[in-house]
Amino acid sequence: MALTAQTIKAMAEESLPDNDLFIVDVAVSDTAVRPKITVLADGEQGITIDQCATISRRINAKIAEAFGEELAYVLEVSSPGVDFPLTQPQQFKRNVGRNLKVKLQGGTEKTGKLEEVTETGINLLEEIKQKGKKATYVPVQIPYGDIVKANVVISFK
Repeated sequence: MALTAQTIKAMAEESLPDNDLFIVDVAVSDTAVRPKITVLADGEQGITIDQCATISRRINAKIAEAFGEELAYVLEVSSPGVDFPLTQPQQFKRNVGRNLKVKLQGGTEKTGKLEEVTETGINLLEEIKQKGKKATYVPVQIPYGDIVKANVVISFK
């Protein structure tokens, strides 16, 4: 067994202390001396520092069991920042009502209010801007498979 993102992701998923939590992303740097393992976890109601600490302790124990106590690595468990792209259906659900910028296969982008999350994709109220005219809003269904990247649009108004 190798110290890969896939291996760590499996360990992380087994280490979740609560049913509403999920793993968003796992990265393992390829530094041979001390690889850095980054685990991003979230929950339907967000995630607490204590939950991150529990996940971290459990992953540490699993790594020690699988690779031995002497393996040197750095482990960081946190929640994805507000600038991290949405990748999981649960993340989209938490952001219903917020504005998203969605980049699609083929390079087109859509910006609008996330109205609904379904089994197969998202429903966005797309904002169409035309010079000199008021913006119009058009409902659009976007399948998960068409989404290359989706970010919450941060507004400081």
